[in-house]
Amino acid sequence: MTPADRDAVAVSIVVPVRNEADNVAPLIAEIVGALGSRWAYEIIYVNDGSTDATAERLAAMMKQYPQLRQLKHDTSSGQSAAVRSGVRAARGIIVATLDGDGQNNPVFLPDLIAAVEQGGGRIGLAAGQRVGRKDTGFKKLQSRIANGVRKAILHDGTRDTGCGLKAFPRDVFLSMPYFDGLHRFLPALVRREGLDIAYVDVIDRPRRSGVSNYGFFDRLWIGIMDLAGVWWLIRRKKPTPVATEVS
Repeated sequence: MTPADRDAVAVSIVVPVRNEADNVAPLIAEIVGALGSRWAYEIIYVNDGSTDATAERLAAMMKQYPQLRQLKHDTSSGQSAAVRSGVRAARGIIVATLDGDGQNNPVFLPDLIAAVEQGGGRIGLAAGQRVGRKDTGFKKLQSRIANGVRKAILHDGTRDTGCGLKAFPRDVFLSMPYFDGLHRFLPALVRREGLDIAYVDVIDRPRRSGVSNYGFFDRLWIGIMDLAGVWWLIRRKKPTPVATEVS
């Protein structure tokens, strides 16, 4: 990809990964197949301190796919930090994200991206809503409890905030107050900015290989302080005044 090609990027796909070596090649092939030639795009893998062969696998794939980029964290900093690093490096006006373990099917990326494109500036987030989840019964129960509490407190109107499949305007994401766990509260924060959310049902599938590497918001006790903080941010939001320059 030449510098001119990179300047022409319309969509950036951000994939946070840690120790996902065996999932790298098949997922990249699926992303490329799903997007086709509809957009000029780039794929940004954020290698969050992996200690396996993830970096080497990505380096090999970069020779095959010129639209692929790899960012590296020296140490693991968490999924929110990885997503933020990817969005900050993105060249596309629209950014889409998905998890690197293969559970998120890239076939749904075009629907998410199109929802943002067709939103006329009113859509701040297109969010995947999982159906047919492949988690254990206990994790599903945790998720139902956590989602119920979150909706009751934040009134974000979202059934499932844990799905990694999302798309949003890059500038909207970067305008959000950053904190660890931000990616879990995007619906509430987007609504805080007065923007709308589009929802796309997506079919969950089992992880290809390996084990989960990141904390799971379905464990309510992990997110309780974040929940309180986001509630405070929403309560403190004031209308943004219209500023005009006087000459």
